[in-house]
Amino acid sequence: MKKAVVVAVGKIKETFLKEGIAEYSKRLSRFCDFFVKETEESKREDIAEEGRAVCKELGGGYNIIFDINGDFVTSGQFAEIIANAYLNHDRINFVVGGSKGLDGTVKSLASKRISFGRVTYPHMLFRLLLCEQIYRAFTINAGLPYHK
Repeated sequence: MKKAVVVAVGKIKETFLKEGIAEYSKRLSRFCDFFVKETEESKREDIAEEGRAVCKELGGGYNIIFDINGDFVTSGQFAEIIANAYLNHDRINFVVGGSKGLDGTVKSLASKRISFGRVTYPHMLFRLLLCEQIYRAFTINAGLPYHK
């Protein structure tokens, strides 16, 4: 079965975000094994420590790094990237940095860098948006009517 793993810096505390992610996780279970792996956010300004923790969670596969300087994509293009990645990999890692961004070591492991726009989202809220877009991509690829 395909695996889709969100690897993210920091732990979500807000109940409404946890519930939203849990809902999309449940919906995604019909398409793939979906996991969210959270790493500790560094108390210091040293993002290299966060980067090492993220790298330990990647476990191989295709790495999509979310970066404000990444490529802008539509939902359809995002779905196509995912479909093409699964042609050669059984696992896709969706990597989300913390409030200080991502270490260069993590960025160097990117198979693809994507930006969801020029606006800045709180990184915890971004995870919920990402889960929805992953679900939307799977429904597009399955030809389901969720995407309008």
